[in-house]
Amino acid sequence: MSNENAQKQIGNIDLVKQLNSAVVYRLIDQHGPISRIQIAEESQLAPASVTKITRQLLERGLIKEVEHQASTGGRRAISIISETRHFHTIGVRLGRHDATVALFDMSGKTLAEAHYPVREKSQQEVERRIIYAIESFIDKNQRRIRELIAISIILPGLVDPEQGIIRYMPHITVDNWPLVKNLKEHFNTPCFIGHDIRSLALAENYFGATRDCEDSILVRIHRGTGAGVIVNNNILLNKRGNLGEIGHIQIDPLGERCHCGNFGCLETIASNSAIEAKVQQQLHQGFPSQLALNNCNIHAICLAANAGDPLATEVIKQVGLYLGKAISIAINLFNPQKVVIAGEITQAKQVLLPTIKSSINTQVLKAFREDLPVVISELNHCSAIGAFALTKRAMLNGVLLQQLLGG
Repeated sequence: MSNENAQKQIGNIDLVKQLNSAVVYRLIDQHGPISRIQIAEESQLAPASVTKITRQLLERGLIKEVEHQASTGGRRAISIISETRHFHTIGVRLGRHDATVALFDMSGKTLAEAHYPVREKSQQEVERRIIYAIESFIDKNQRRIRELIAISIILPGLVDPEQGIIRYMPHITVDNWPLVKNLKEHFNTPCFIGHDIRSLALAENYFGATRDCEDSILVRIHRGTGAGVIVNNNILLNKRGNLGEIGHIQIDPLGERCHCGNFGCLETIASNSAIEAKVQQQLHQGFPSQLALNNCNIHAICLAANAGDPLATEVIKQVGLYLGKAISIAINLFNPQKVVIAGEITQAKQVLLPTIKSSINTQVLKAFREDLPVVISELNHCSAIGAFALTKRAMLNGVLLQQLLGG
């Protein structure tokens, strides 16, 4: 056998090991307490393989045995569950002006959270700032961290998650920024990176409103408008690493100029700043409203809409109408089981959701819109939970798990 073929074979064996370990761990994590016999049945792996993998996972402390009364009576049965308290991960959400850094255990529970301003404008300065923030956070929470197994970071822009490279960000100039490589070298810890909204959609699937379905679309309205598509419980990504730029569907060709260079993109209408600007413009023109020019942020606008204020209600409805148009296009493309809306605007859900739904009812294939819930996100969209979802995925698909097992 040639050296190249031998290496390929070793590579294949390693991959099979990784995938088999991942299947076993995933079953335990998501369906535990579960017996070894059930794991063998569900995974279609040989009982000897299951025994070997569970022994490795037990020795590493990633799972633990629990006793319970067998349904047939007699001897107490042994089942297995995942161990979530001994392993910790750090999640970072990098925003346009700040970073949220959080400590999670493996169940997704937030144990600590801190916010750091990030006002730097160059890739090198921002990287230094992120490293400083993570170092400060680790230092402050040293006593809580048993074993730090990963650092994950999410951010707006165009990200190549496979290569760990940032290609574009909306507010700073980047040049193929190898942030994962640099963080990995600095902290000597596995690192993962992803787009903030795509990762939020994945977190929603693990811990939030789409736990009960395999296919969903999440749309978030914040500083811009973005979407994450989940298909078969996996975040939809392609070779180029980015899709779901719903905010750049052109809604109004004669509209405002977008930061992307086009005119009338959805996010020139459906973003917090666009909504606030619209209300200010209408107030200047003398439209009657309980809102005042010195108090018309997104929160105040939503409260006013909920109270029946005619101006706030009309603006939210208009946003809902345009959002509904773009979401309808996405539904016709992906046929999800559920649509999730995230962002501060969801505080006015009584006004927003009916407008989105009426758009969907007139623009979506009948078979695709029947029994299609449009719901509000169950997660804090400004938290770092999306970053934790990347670590969770790396455990469930075996990439991080294999590193922990010394593979």
